[in-house]
Amino acid sequence: MTFTIIMIVCVAIVLGIAAMFGTAVSKGYDYEHTIDPLPEEPHHNHHKDEEDKKADANQ
Repeated sequence: MTFTIIMIVCVAIVLGIAAMFGTAVSKGYDYEHTIDPLPEEPHHNHHKDEEDKKADANQ
């Protein structure tokens, strides 16, 4: 009798954890991910332009 009660409690715990896991995964897939736009960096763009000019001059 005690073994049966323990098994029922264990199965209930396992099913509860599985349900919570399934809910968490479902919410994770439903989450809409967004990407922030990159900020404009004039210094970085200026540096890249200089590298392009050097590469063109070497050809």
